[in-house]
Amino acid sequence: MKPAFYLKTALAIIPSLAFCLSAQPQTAKNIVYQDDNVRITLIDDGAARLEYSPEGKFVDDRSQIAVIRQYAPVASKVYNSAKKVSIRTDAMTITYLKSKGPFTASNLSITPTKKFVQQSFIRTAGAKPFTWKPGMKDNANLKGTYYSLDMYNGNMKDGKSMPMEDGLLSRNGWTLIDDSLSYLFDNSPWPWLKERPDTTKAQDWYFLCYGHNYKKALRMFTKFAGKVPLPPRYAFGYWWSRYWSYSDDELRNLVDNFREYDIPLDVLVLDMDWHYNQAPRGGWTGYAWNRTLFPDPKGFLRWVKSNNLEITMNLHPDTGIKTWEEQWPAMSKWMGVDTALYKDIPFETSNKLFMSGWFNEVLRPMEKDGVDFWWIDGEPKGVTKKLTNLNDTWWINYAVFSDMERNRTTRPMLYNRWGGLGNHRYQIGFSGDAVISWNSLDFQPYFNSTASNELACYWSHDIGGHVGTIEPEIYVRWMQFGLFSPILRSHSAKIASINKEPWVFSYPVTHMLRNIIKHRYALNPYIYTMARKTYDEALPLCRPMYYDYPDSPEAYAKEQKNEYMFGDNILVRPITAPMQGAKAMQAVWLPQGNDWYEVASGTLLKGGQTVQHGFHLNEIPVYVKAGSIIPMYGDTLKNLRSNDNPVILNVYPYSGDCTSKAEYYEDAGNDKQYATQYAVTPLSASRQGKKLTVKIGARHGNYLSMPTRRKYQVMVIASVVPEEVLVNKRKTAFHYDGMTLSLIVDLGSTNCANENTVEITYPSTDQCISNGEIGQMRRVRENVYQLKVRNANIVLTDDLANMESAGRAITYNPSLFTQKMNFFHDRFAHLEEVLQAQKLSDADYKFFNDNTY
Repeated sequence: MKPAFYLKTALAIIPSLAFCLSAQPQTAKNIVYQDDNVRITLIDDGAARLEYSPEGKFVDDRSQIAVIRQYAPVASKVYNSAKKVSIRTDAMTITYLKSKGPFTASNLSITPTKKFVQQSFIRTAGAKPFTWKPGMKDNANLKGTYYSLDMYNGNMKDGKSMPMEDGLLSRNGWTLIDDSLSYLFDNSPWPWLKERPDTTKAQDWYFLCYGHNYKKALRMFTKFAGKVPLPPRYAFGYWWSRYWSYSDDELRNLVDNFREYDIPLDVLVLDMDWHYNQAPRGGWTGYAWNRTLFPDPKGFLRWVKSNNLEITMNLHPDTGIKTWEEQWPAMSKWMGVDTALYKDIPFETSNKLFMSGWFNEVLRPMEKDGVDFWWIDGEPKGVTKKLTNLNDTWWINYAVFSDMERNRTTRPMLYNRWGGLGNHRYQIGFSGDAVISWNSLDFQPYFNSTASNELACYWSHDIGGHVGTIEPEIYVRWMQFGLFSPILRSHSAKIASINKEPWVFSYPVTHMLRNIIKHRYALNPYIYTMARKTYDEALPLCRPMYYDYPDSPEAYAKEQKNEYMFGDNILVRPITAPMQGAKAMQAVWLPQGNDWYEVASGTLLKGGQTVQHGFHLNEIPVYVKAGSIIPMYGDTLKNLRSNDNPVILNVYPYSGDCTSKAEYYEDAGNDKQYATQYAVTPLSASRQGKKLTVKIGARHGNYLSMPTRRKYQVMVIASVVPEEVLVNKRKTAFHYDGMTLSLIVDLGSTNCANENTVEITYPSTDQCISNGEIGQMRRVRENVYQLKVRNANIVLTDDLANMESAGRAITYNPSLFTQKMNFFHDRFAHLEEVLQAQKLSDADYKFFNDNTY
């Protein structure tokens, strides 16, 4: 055997805009072994490309899956003898017994290193490292996603369960991606697909070794498959969509109602009725504005922009350009077709001439008028003639997205069906027309989570379902799930009774829906920061629990399938079943290693347990890691266009001393330069004894039109009233909100280039009030109001009246905090006595009890 030698390829780091194909060189690097028929390339210490070519024609062109061929250096040792080559990295050892034939179980094996096994495999009895060989079946895949939810009731359709794809992750700790049959990109200015030189005997594989470090597996995948582009900031606002033959006037009235009811809105979605859809002027496919509904399309789009809204419009492109279309003469000329023949122009995705004309003559003029992005609806089946095995959905997504990338100054975004592996580069997914049912709602959190295993990170569901009967309870619960989903978009079928406009419901339901949407906007700084993390680190916004807790069997359990992390700090388990009485009971697993703050009740809970609590219709099972800092906006936003909104730093309780860190990310919001032009503000909160110190670090980075100053507030959640507050060493007044038991410190307008420090001194080391008081006080207030509704002449006893008003009294006079809270604690502990003294009827007594605990 020849002596080992240390291999470290000198190579520049890949460009940050990995989805931009034209920016990528085609020279393969990091080749650690090559002979006449075999080539092995390292992508990462746990990722390798394995190629076999019977004719020695190795592929350096990019493929549908692998769009990056240039990799950062990977440390490895290669042992090369006459009969065998062994390649060892920190994570794995690849052993190849030299032969002339393809890879088989007799000549190729891969095993993780001992060090990697210790670091990256579950530390439980029975867990074994693998020895992978070709032909091995992955019997523990954690699944991926599927084309759509069209007409699925939960995961069932026509008596059959959904055939979900396998994902990139497996409990076995390895994944093989076979890229042997995918098409290749050429090297033209607008890269187009071409056939591989050999699709019969050649092998082009990618192997991932990750143990149970699932986050690493996703990062490694993006090193050759490209990053998940960051959507524009407005994509994380509220989208209004309805299959309805809206007119210009109706849409103006709709938007006026959003303003009147103080409900923010960012995206208007027009379904297919924007164009003529009846012969002889239109059909399922259409491109001519319906001027009976929109007399002046350009004027309508100008109005949309004047209201600071974005707009997307539905396309079913597969039937081509019909003779009745306004664009047919120009397209005929573009295609060189004699207009005298008066023939339809078929839609052919793989025909570069047709697609160029489709963009230049049909879509781009409407984009210049004001259409922001397209909703590619339906799969254009059977329209590709030259590349017969091409997935048309995948290809049209690539073509539309890359055209936007090449021809726009704004950030490209597409709203589309799922086209398979590699589709993660084209962002927003349209999941289709799900049946309105509790089964459908119950399935969608799991669907989001497993989709993350293929980096299908931005599914947009028809919130509330598409077809069926909509009731207030299920719609509120579905909207709550939408609040903690990648995209929040209401939609429904063209059925008059399925109207999800928030104001058509009763006032309490309208109020809940408005609060859900406003809270989505308040969370935008956190959501957008986490979306940047998706781009940088391949960490989806909605993450299965096993990403962060792979050692815990509960993370994989069926009982926890609908539980997920929403970014780094927030655990969500949506309610997906109807209430039993006044509330829905829900069991939630709280992982060990953290304490968790239950937002609905205001309770700090220990990790390592499963809790079961009841949640009213206006409550959501949401748990924040203790001590977290969550950057948020206030509740006054109308849309997400502005970049200088005040930021509120929500600091969550923690029992004892601790230090927490976070970041607040910002960029221009809709530019293509976000990869390099952005800014980050470091945040920290340190609890030591009687003191809480919150630091807003000096912002670093830069982007176009970046504001130099920003208004900040620090809100300490579940805080007792402090003795003193200092801002940058100066004593500062503070506000205490007794209704939410939160401390608010207003820093005013600050220079973002400077660090700002807030020091809070408490009366004792017990800084928090987090034993459920927030939820108890809110429910008492709500129930007292309902007692008055049930009996307008009721006269409250002093005890019950003072319990109801305790929060407001503290807000008026924070010095009464200890007195009022001691009183509330005592009376709530003896609530049965309080209610008996109130002499309630049996029905009212039962109502109050049922709605309090």
